[in-house]
Amino acid sequence: MIKQLKYYMACAVAALAVSVNGQNNVAEEVAWVVGDEPIFKSDIEEQYLNLQQERTPIDGNPYCVIPEKMAIDKLFLHQARIDTVEIQDSQVAHEVDARINYFIANLGSKEKVEEYFHKPMPVLREKLAEMVRDQNSIQQVQYNLTKKVKATPAEVRKFYNTLPKDSLPFIPKQVEVQIITINPTIPQQEVDEVKARLRDYAQRITNGESEFSTMAILYSEDPGTAVYGGETGFMSRAMLLPEYATAAFNLNDTKKVSNIVETDDGFHIIQLIEKRGDRINTRHILLRPKVADKDLTDAITRLDSVRTDIENGKFTFEQSALYLSQDKDSRNNNGIMLNEQTHSNRFEMSELPSEVGKLIDKMEVGEISKPFVMTNAKTRREQVAIVKLYKRVEGHKADLAEDYQTLKGLYENRKKAEIVDNWVKEKQRSTYVYIDENWRNCEFRYEWMKSN
Repeated sequence: MIKQLKYYMACAVAALAVSVNGQNNVAEEVAWVVGDEPIFKSDIEEQYLNLQQERTPIDGNPYCVIPEKMAIDKLFLHQARIDTVEIQDSQVAHEVDARINYFIANLGSKEKVEEYFHKPMPVLREKLAEMVRDQNSIQQVQYNLTKKVKATPAEVRKFYNTLPKDSLPFIPKQVEVQIITINPTIPQQEVDEVKARLRDYAQRITNGESEFSTMAILYSEDPGTAVYGGETGFMSRAMLLPEYATAAFNLNDTKKVSNIVETDDGFHIIQLIEKRGDRINTRHILLRPKVADKDLTDAITRLDSVRTDIENGKFTFEQSALYLSQDKDSRNNNGIMLNEQTHSNRFEMSELPSEVGKLIDKMEVGEISKPFVMTNAKTRREQVAIVKLYKRVEGHKADLAEDYQTLKGLYENRKKAEIVDNWVKEKQRSTYVYIDENWRNCEFRYEWMKSN
């Protein structure tokens, strides 16, 4: 009786799909139903086409792999609704813009992108926004499930000892790099001009002559927010630079503009949009004072002198980094750069800033580079640096003593995958799933047929 009821439910969903698409006189074929949500044959075909266009390999029969993946996604999205996971519109818009720009850069024009995807740009944007929002929601649910996974040294050691020697992961060539950076002096006149421009913007906004969002689009030098009218999306204090957070959380009137705020990024004016508990959504306009060629040359000369003193034995690289370097992340670590992706001191060559990677690849261990100009990834400001190749580890099979952090990450990722896998198995047992007879002849990863 229960199976018969579920069958009628599936038929009802299918009928609803037909009625929704009836205006086009096209009866959508329902392949799967997960909960009360259908997976249409057309959705599967479209996903298959996209994967073919992107040359993404599919491990197995696409008409089995793709709908099962879509079904798993629906389980996570259902959980995201239960958990009231919020994905900021500004975050979605930012990612969609990045993807559209990538497509245009590779295909040549907006028209060629529309032709490639067989969709007008507004429809493509809508589809991408839905996909990005769903992906971020799924990732947030998975993060919530696995965020407490932390491996102990004993667990990592046990994990390493259980791995067959012929299946140990291969570790590509890695390096440890020391760095000393100097931020060139910016003339006070340049700072004063930037502040004068921001005061003018603030006055025009306050007088009602211009909208803050319009001014941000036109003038802000923060590429991540300017295209959205300067909107940051909801953020906690910890997610914002300290000076910015203090000024933003002190705002109470959405019509007022803050005083000029200086951070490591540059100079800002800020407008409050909304506060929600310990999070805040603001707009801002960022201007960065420009570095003059003369100031870059002076900084290069200074660092060249430091390099000479180190090579002559007057100071060590570590001492110079501690007392001279303006790189906050490395100067208290003997000048050794920190890999923010892996939270270790080691970098694969592709993970280094491009300016650093080009030099390090040709250097010997212990060698110090000549001064060079690079762009700080966080502040987007030009700075002058010297680097020293502290250590190079050639590609090799993973070793517990040498590659502890890598093995720890591998172990934690496996534990997380197990947690997610078990969650899916448990979730599918408590979720109604119907698969049309024409879509059942598959070797699925999970035992979906028990729900039918």
